[in-house]
Formats: sequence, C-alpha cells, structure tokens
Amino acid sequence: MNETFSPAGIAVLFTGGLALFLYGIRMMSSGLKKASGERMRHLISKVTGNRFYGMLAGALATMVVQSSSTIIATLVGLVQSRLMTYSQALAVILGAEIGTTAMAQLVAFKLHDYALIIFAAGFALNALGKSESLRFTGEALSGFGLLFFGLKVMSEAVAPLETYAPFLSLLRYLENPFLGVAAGMALTALMHSSAAFIGILITLALQGALNLEAGIALLLGANIGTCITAVLASAGMQRAAKRVALAQVLFNVTGVFMFFPFIPQFAEFIRIVSPSAEGLGAGKLALEVPRQLANAHSMLNIFMALFFLPFLSPFDRLLYWILPDDPEETRLIPAVWYLKDSALSTPLLALSYVKAEVARMGSIAAKMVHASLYPFFNSDPGKDVVFPRLSVIKGMSMREEKLDFLETCISDYLIKISHSALSERVSKEVFALMNIVNGLESIGDVIETIEGKLLDKKRGVEDDLSREGKDELREIHRMVSREVEQIADALQEMDARKAAQLLQGDEIFKQRVEQAETAHLKRVFLIREAELSHNIHMELINLFEQVHHYCKSIAQSIVNAVKS
Repeated sequence: MNETFSPAGIAVLFTGGLALFLYGIRMMSSGLKKASGERMRHLISKVTGNRFYGMLAGALATMVVQSSSTIIATLVGLVQSRLMTYSQALAVILGAEIGTTAMAQLVAFKLHDYALIIFAAGFALNALGKSESLRFTGEALSGFGLLFFGLKVMSEAVAPLETYAPFLSLLRYLENPFLGVAAGMALTALMHSSAAFIGILITLALQGALNLEAGIALLLGANIGTCITAVLASAGMQRAAKRVALAQVLFNVTGVFMFFPFIPQFAEFIRIVSPSAEGLGAGKLALEVPRQLANAHSMLNIFMALFFLPFLSPFDRLLYWILPDDPEETRLIPAVWYLKDSALSTPLLALSYVKAEVARMGSIAAKMVHASLYPFFNSDPGKDVVFPRLSVIKGMSMREEKLDFLETCISDYLIKISHSALSERVSKEVFALMNIVNGLESIGDVIETIEGKLLDKKRGVEDDLSREGKDELREIHRMVSREVEQIADALQEMDARKAAQLLQGDEIFKQRVEQAETAHLKRVFLIREAELSHNIHMELINLFEQVHHYCKSIAQSIVNAVKS
C-alpha cells in the first residue's frame, strides 16, 4: 500500500472498508436468520424462569443475529407486548452480552487473504443451491467473506498512519484509561454498533498501532455505548420494557466499574492466556493484540454474566425500585378484573364474575365506538376521554387490544364452567355469554378497521368530506354510539327489557342508512368533487352498519339468556 495517501484518500478508503464490513455483517446476519427462520425469536419468547437456559438462549440468538443490540431491542418489544416478563429477559440479556463477543473472536482470525475466496464460495452456493437452506447458508457465507474483505480494506487504509505523528499522538491520549472509556462509549453510541467499533479496534491492532491496555479501555467504553440502541428502543414504552434497557445499562456500567481499576492486571492476565509471538515493537503488537483484544472482550462479558446470574432476583427488585410501575400506565395494560379460578367449583358464582367482566367489555366497546368518527372530522390528534396522555387513535388501539385479551380470557373461563354439571338453563346462559363476548370483540375489530385502513385512505384524499356528508355520518354514528351504550347498560344487569328496546329500533336505523346513502349518491352525480370521498363515506356507513348488526346480535343473546 502506498504510504503517500492523502488524509482524504485514507478517509475515503477507510469509510468504504467500514461500509463493506458493516454490509457483510448485515448479509451474514440476514442469511443466518433466514436459515433459522423464526426459531431464534421463538426460542427467546419461550424462555421460562430457568436462568441458565435463558442465558444460553440469549448467547445463541446473538451469535446468529450478530448483534446484541438487536436481541435486546427484541426483548424490549417482547416485554412491551407481554410475551415475556422483564424478569425473564434479564438472563437473556446476560447471554446476549456473551454472544456479542463471537464477532470479535471471528475478526481476530486473520482470514483477510481468503476473504474473496470465501465470498465467491458463498455467492456460488447462494446462486446454485437447490434448497432454500443452502441458498441462505450461501448468503451468510458471502457476508462472512465480505466482512473480512472490508476489514482488509480498512487495515490497508490505516497502514500509512503508522508513521503519522498526529495520529500517534491521538493514540497516546487514548492510553489514558479515562479517555479510552469515554472514546469507546461515544464512538459506539454514534455508530450504534459495537461490532463495527470492535472491528475498527482490531484493524488498528493489526497495524501494531494499539496496545492491549488502551484496547481494553476502549472495549469497556464500547460495552456502555452499545446500550444506546436498547435505550432508544424503549423510549415511549411501558415501564416494564424500559427496565429491560435499564438492566443492560446497569450490567455494563457495573462491569466497567469492576474492571476499570484493574486494567493493567487484567491485560497481564490476558497476555498470559493468549498466544504470544516472536518479535519486537509494532510487529509483535500486530501479531498478538488482535487475539488478545478478542479474548479480553470474551472473558470480560462471560465473567460479568456469570457474576450476575446468581443475583438476578435481588437485581430484579432493584430495577423495580428504580423504575416502579406507573399506576395510570398499569391501567392501560389488558387484564381481567373479576374472573377467579377459585370460583369455578361454584358455577353460578363463576357466572356472576363473567357477567361483570362482560359488562366491562361493553363499556370498553362503547368508548371505542364513541371516538371512532373523531379522526375523520378533525386534523388534530385529540385526547382520549379517560387517558389524556393518549391520542384518540391510540386510545382506540389500546381498547381494541383489551377487547381481544378479554375475549380470550372470558371464553376460556366459560369453557371451564361448561365442563361442570350444569342445568339446561345455565348451559344456555353460558352459550349466550359466549356469543355476547364474540360480538363485543367483533365490534372492536370493526373500529380497528375504521382507525386503520380507512384513515390511511382519508390521508390520500385532498378534499374533505362534504358538510352534508359529515352531518349524515354524525347522525348514523350517534345512533350506533347510542346502541352500544344501551348494550353496555343492558349488560350491567343482563336486562332483557333494555336489550329488547334496542331490537325495536332496527327499522328506524335501516331507514336512516338508506336516506344517507341515497343523498350521498345524488351528490356524487351532481358534484364531481364528491367522488373523491365516495369510498370513505360509503365504507364508514357500511362499518357502522356492521356495528349495528353486532349490537342486535348481542341484544338478542341477552334476551335469550334471560328467557332461559
């Protein structure tokens, strides 16, 4: 490599090599993930209270994905969606910190000269493979070769800097452990990739430009900097999800504090357990330090994982003490209020609990329907009537999730009740309640369609709904909202009289819908601009009709349940 490169030329070559390195990691990760399908994510989500298996699952998943940040961001999502508790996630985080050291071990092998051969073999396998598994393996192998080629390009780019005085002065500053940790933390946070930063460290080490003590300080900083992805991923999420990100920060910060005072001793230990090489000066450093850095990274993270593993229970309590649940946020999380397994031995008592929970479902559905038209008539996001911190749309989404959850829980509970010896009357009541629960959940699905698909259509229409069209929709919406409120009211006491009143209003609703559709179609023929909002107008009417039909079905089930 010609050592007369200009600084700009070095920067361009180094940046290109870094891009190849990162793209290689992404390609390798993509191939491995495709080859393993969803098994890694499924494995993580199924981790139970066994800490050791959780740690192994985290390590294995990170080795496949080649990114601890991705795994921990996934954990944040799993905890947010309640597929995993944050307590279960703690052991997986420890495993992810171990798994991330695999990349350092890989790049420490001096495979640069074989990079293009590995890439070509992977490309051939990807292009000629008969099965998907072979093609995905070829994609991963191509990425493996590409990352080493990128490392080779970076190494050649920095070669002229071996004799560049300002650069050498900068490295001497980094020998100060405080500055090394700060630099490692800042650069890793900036790159959002500890793998990329470690690749740069090993590139410098391959040129004999970095000693082990400075490298360890930079690694310690990188362990803190890599937490930025999880912190950002948890922003705006529930407290439980935020505790996952906080756990990674505390794990890694504790590791830095534990090892920082003993960097010289730790470096000496790493030299003893790592292979040594003949020679002196930069040549000896170039042969030894890459492997030593990889070993230091592995031993640091493995030690911290094993150190924390026995203390996860008190650590769990510490996290909760630092970041306790928000009472208002807790109310947003789907949960049953009344169902008790202890009551299943007394079917009539259990049914009374079901009725209370179903009445709650009715109240939730009524609030969803009442809010459903707001986004179509207002440009601002608005505020939820119960949770002002939520917009109208987010409030509807939250309640739809609650209805889905309650439908599953109540249906399962009713099935358990049905396994008891029931009278014919009680059996009919159980069947009626199942229909009611399904109907209420279906109303939630209809409103989800309104605030999802239809709102996307509205954003693509430049002209707003006409004033007359809005008035018609308001009237139909008012009628439907009133019906759902009647249903919620009737469910409070399973009042057949109130349910029957709703059934009597069916013809009035049908007439109003026909009038609105006829008036709208006249406008479409007379006013060209009305065509733009035609689909939205008609689909809204259709969806409100669906809500009306579900209300009728629920009302009939209430009447049947009481008659039985």
